Amino acid sequence: MSVVKFLKRNIVLAVSFVLAVVSMFFVAPSQAYIDYIDFRTLALLFCLMCVVAGLNGQGVFHRLASLLVRKTGGTRSVSLTLILLCFFTSMFITNDVALITFVPFTILTFRLCNCGGNILTVVVLETVSANLGSMATPIGNPQNLYLYNFYDMRLPEFLQAVLPYAALSLVLLVASVLFVHPMQMRLPAMEMPQGNKVKVVIYVVLFVVVLLSVARVLNVVWAFAAALIVTALTDRHTLTKIDYSLLLTFVCLFVFIGNLGHIDVISNYLKSVVQGNEILVGILASQVFSNVPSAVLLSGFTSDAAALVTAVNLGGLGTLIASMASIISFNAINDAEISKGRYLFIFTAVNVIFLFANILLYIIICIV
Repeated sequence: MSVVKFLKRNIVLAVSFVLAVVSMFFVAPSQAYIDYIDFRTLALLFCLMCVVAGLNGQGVFHRLASLLVRKTGGTRSVSLTLILLCFFTSMFITNDVALITFVPFTILTFRLCNCGGNILTVVVLETVSANLGSMATPIGNPQNLYLYNFYDMRLPEFLQAVLPYAALSLVLLVASVLFVHPMQMRLPAMEMPQGNKVKVVIYVVLFVVVLLSVARVLNVVWAFAAALIVTALTDRHTLTKIDYSLLLTFVCLFVFIGNLGHIDVISNYLKSVVQGNEILVGILASQVFSNVPSAVLLSGFTSDAAALVTAVNLGGLGTLIASMASIISFNAINDAEISKGRYLFIFTAVNVIFLFANILLYIIICIV
């Protein structure tokens, strides 16, 4: 892979690395750097990606999509099924994995059924659905997992912060299916990956172990050791499917944010800007930096966990880079030779509508 291609595929990692290196000129490297890194979050991310990559490799998600889609008949019912699949599965397999799984499946299915005119609309709604559905659980996306651990949140506190917005988004998504052009469609037989039942059971057990670690019932060290050792012994290929660039991105961000906290002028300024304005700053920062880096950046300058969790999740709406998972759909559309300009226009319009609707709900909740 050329340097240019690597940078295009890992732009957030590249920027994070540069920021970390620049910050080192202001705060000299020392043993204190180790304290910057949240090893618990990194270990849980690794475990989750390992389990999800393993289940995906066994064709579990493709089979689930095929089973549910075949029980529907028209474009609207198929679209609703796929959109809801992205919404609910993203809560447990993360938004990026949901899109990696269902967007290519959607494009293939609609093309085989000669309903290609609906692909753009459905993929946009799937993308929004995955980004918003993933907000509903601590393991739905990287920023939730990080913030849940960073602030030592409890599940009731977390759910109270995000569920109203997830519920509103679900209603809006169901209503949005009306914009899909109604057509009858017959799904042709599609070859599904052949899975190994034993490996599926192993990954399901590992997933339960990870959930127990997230809930702090089980020590994360044991979860990490189990995921690494069991996968290495039973399905080594899965270890190559893990997004190590995301883990490295977090390490770079931890170093950068840790160093910022030791630069008094910057630290004091950020605290004065962020505290009390978490929603506004979190949403705006996400539009430029993406919501995962924004979560790591802003967490060092506010103690309001609920507000920041809400902010960076809503901040995933808006620009294409507000949530890096959205780029997965954009690349799939590009590979399918669908107009990128038209996709960006519709994608941005839909995201802005959903964002303003959720901001309005936030204002109503604050007033009440």
